[in-house]
Amino acid sequence: MNRLCVIPGDGIGHEVIPVVVAALQRLLPALQVVTAEAGWECFQRNGRSVPEQTLERMRDCGAGLFGAVSSPARKVEGYRSAILTLRQALGLNCNLRPVRSWPVISPRSGIDMIILRENSEGLYVGREHMQSEDIAIAERQISRPACEQFAARIVEVAEQRSARRITLAHKANVLPLTCGLFRDSCRQVLAECGWDAQVDERLVDVAALQLVESPESFDVLATTNLFGDILSDLACYWSGGLGMAPSLNWGQGIALAEPVHGSAPDIVGTGRANPIAALLSAALLLRYHGQQPELAERLEASVEAFLAEAGSVDFADRTTEIIADGVISRL
Repeated sequence: MNRLCVIPGDGIGHEVIPVVVAALQRLLPALQVVTAEAGWECFQRNGRSVPEQTLERMRDCGAGLFGAVSSPARKVEGYRSAILTLRQALGLNCNLRPVRSWPVISPRSGIDMIILRENSEGLYVGREHMQSEDIAIAERQISRPACEQFAARIVEVAEQRSARRITLAHKANVLPLTCGLFRDSCRQVLAECGWDAQVDERLVDVAALQLVESPESFDVLATTNLFGDILSDLACYWSGGLGMAPSLNWGQGIALAEPVHGSAPDIVGTGRANPIAALLSAALLLRYHGQQPELAERLEASVEAFLAEAGSVDFADRTTEIIADGVISRL
């Protein structure tokens, strides 16, 4: 990985992303950084949440780092979520969300799972319409090609982790066509790749319960777009909450690292933004897209060492600065 497209986005994205760029440049001194814009603030300036130039720069670099995005809670004419636009326009059809126990901040030890979410379809295709004044309709799309491509990513992750178990979460008892197609397509690819014996299934509501009561029983959990969005946010409680939750949007020859936290407008400029989720997202970019697991491990080990020694640190209004110095100095 020698080029990186940096998209700070909105709010605290402008505060956490420079920390990550500094860490990556410590690990990769020859890294070339290209900046681009996207997000709600970009839409307000330019009328587009993701300019075409940003998509071009992402395709040219092949690797990207996205900070945070704000979104209006109501429909705004012409606006579409920047991160959804980036995922769909760039073919980033697999989202990775690891959940693991960290020193001091995790409420439970022994947890080490990864949630894979099909990232391009489901209800997030954005096809909604008003059937009448009192009825709104949203369409859910599940296609065999997207499921098969997603399942191929499940195999890659399972092989890299030497996974003991792959759990498919769905609701095929209620949605037999869409969830059934997802389940059957994934199972076929997994069987063809020799993973059938490690595969089991859970209804999504049962999976949610078990993520709460026995999270250490999961290894690789794979599901559809909306279900994955919800389950991964639920599970990140075990690794310290959204401020510690990394993710990677992963396509064919292109990937975009993205911390899960939002733009946090209430703490912008206070120095209290936590860059750890963004740092861990960069580790995912190094491991899965850059094929540089040794550098990913160095970055994760630096975060772990900092957390192990930071129990008595008074962060006050210097959270960003203290974490940046503490992690980068350990690389």
